[in-house]
Amino acid sequence: MKNEQPVIVGLDIGTTKIAAIAGRKNKYGKLEIVGFGKADSSGVNHGMVLNIEECIRSINIALENCMASNPNLTIKEVYVGIAGQHIQSLQTKGDRVLNNVEDEIRKEDIDSLIKDQYKTFIPSGDQIIDIIPQDFTVDSRGGFTLQQVIGMNGIKIGANFHIVTGDKQAIRNIHRCVTRSGLSTKDLVLQPLASAAAVMCPEDLEAGVAIVDIGGGTTDLAIFHEGMLKHTAVIPIAGVNITNDIRQGLGVLRSQAEQMKVQFGMALAEEAKSNAFITIPGLKGQQPKEISSKNLANIIQCRMEEILEYVMYHIKQVDLQDKLFGGIILTGGGGQLKYLPQLTEFVTGMSARLGLPNEHLATGHVTELMKPMYATCIGLILRGYDDYEQDRIRFISNNSDDSLDPVAEGELNGTFVAMATNYEPSVEELLSQEFPGHIFSVDNNTEKTIQTTEPADQTITQVVAVNEQADLFSQPEADTAELKAINEVKNKSRGKLIKEIFGTVKGKIMHWFEDVDDQPLD
Repeated sequence: MKNEQPVIVGLDIGTTKIAAIAGRKNKYGKLEIVGFGKADSSGVNHGMVLNIEECIRSINIALENCMASNPNLTIKEVYVGIAGQHIQSLQTKGDRVLNNVEDEIRKEDIDSLIKDQYKTFIPSGDQIIDIIPQDFTVDSRGGFTLQQVIGMNGIKIGANFHIVTGDKQAIRNIHRCVTRSGLSTKDLVLQPLASAAAVMCPEDLEAGVAIVDIGGGTTDLAIFHEGMLKHTAVIPIAGVNITNDIRQGLGVLRSQAEQMKVQFGMALAEEAKSNAFITIPGLKGQQPKEISSKNLANIIQCRMEEILEYVMYHIKQVDLQDKLFGGIILTGGGGQLKYLPQLTEFVTGMSARLGLPNEHLATGHVTELMKPMYATCIGLILRGYDDYEQDRIRFISNNSDDSLDPVAEGELNGTFVAMATNYEPSVEELLSQEFPGHIFSVDNNTEKTIQTTEPADQTITQVVAVNEQADLFSQPEADTAELKAINEVKNKSRGKLIKEIFGTVKGKIMHWFEDVDDQPLD
C-alpha cells in the first residue's frame, strides 16, 4: 500500500558536509527515510556561503547521491537550515488592543501581534528570519504560554519576543545556491531549532535544556526554559578550528589532522594513555612521524573548553545557569568526540548527554542517520511536517516517491555504509562507524598506533554498489492494536513538542526569494 504522506526533504548546508535527506511519516507518526545523500562541502566557511559555484557543485553531488539511493524519488523543493556567524538575536516586547473585549482571543490576534514585530528596527543589512513568542500577558496578568492565551478574554494582549536576524547577502547566497541546483526553497529554518526538534523529548522542554550543536564551522545554541525558547546563539568556533589547531600544533596535513581527530581524538586529556602513539606517514622522502595521543587530546580539550565557556557565557546572559534541570544536550558532528559529555559537566557544572535523532525514526531506519551529525537534517524534515500538520489543505509538496513499501518491493538502491536492520547499536558502536577504513591501525598489545600499508592519500570507503538491491530503509513495524495505541500517544507528544519548538509565524519570509537577484530585499 502506497504511503500518501508528503515527502519532505531537508538540506543541511554545512561547512564540512552537505546532507540531503528525504523522509515521510508512516502510520505511527515515525519518519521513514526514503532517500539519503551527502557530500563534502566546498565554498562554505563558518556557515556562510562564500563561493556559490563550489557550493552548488557540492549540493548537486549530495542530491544526486540522495536520488541514486532511490530511483523512484523526485526532489523539487527543500527545507534549508541556516546558521553562520552573521546570525544575531534580540529581545522585544509588543502589545495590541483587541477590537472586541467580549470576544475570546483568537489565533488571528496572536498572528497580528507577531507580525507587528516585523516593524522592529534592525540594521539595514539584516533581515528578520524568525520571530519567536516567549510568554504572553492579558491585561495585567502575565506568564501565559501561546496555548493558554488562546480562548482567554481581555482588553489588551502583550508578549515578549525573541527575534532572530541574518545578513541579507548571506540569505541571498543560500537562495542562489538552492535555485541554481534546480530546487525551490520551501522555508529557511534556524539550525539550532531544527537540531532541538530532532534530539529533544517533551520532558526536556519542561525541565529546561541547552542544545549545543557543534558543527564544522559553527556551534549553534538553543536554550529552552519553562516550555519555551529563551535564547539562541551562533558561536563561530567549532570542528574546523579543532582540526586547524591539530594541524598547526602537531605539524601534520589537514587531512591527517581531521582523521586523527575523528578516529583517535578525545575531549579529556587525562583519559589518553601516556604510552599510546599515532604513527602517520611522512612526506615524500621523510620518515613517519609519531604523535602522542596525550598531546592530541590536550589540543582538543583546550579548544573544546573555549567553546563550552562561550556556551556558559550565553546561558549566564539569560540567568539560567541554575535553572536548566535537563542540563546540556550535545549534538552535531563535533558532539561525537569521546568524553565530551564528561568535559562538559566539568566545565559547566551541569549534567550533559549526547543527543541522537533516532527517537523520530521508524524501526529499521538507516543506521548511519542515528548519528548526531544528522540531527539538523532530521529536524528540517520535522519542520516540514509541522507546516503540513498545521494546514493540510493548503500544504503542497512537489517531491514524490513512486515506490511502494521499499522493503516489500525491494526496489531501493543505495550507496550506504550502514544497512537498515532492527538492531540498535550502542553509542560507542555508532560513532565508531564514521570511518570504516583508515590509514592507521591500533596494536592493542602495545597500545601503540602503527602505520598500515595503505597510502596516505587513498580514499577508503565501504559502499554498496548502486545497482545492487538492498534493504536500506524502514522495516515495517508490527501492526497490533496495543502498539498502535502506544504510538498514537507518543506521536501526539512528539507533535506537541515540535509545534512548541517551531511556535513561530514566518510572516512574509518567502517573499525574500522572489526575483532576489534582480530586486533588493525589503
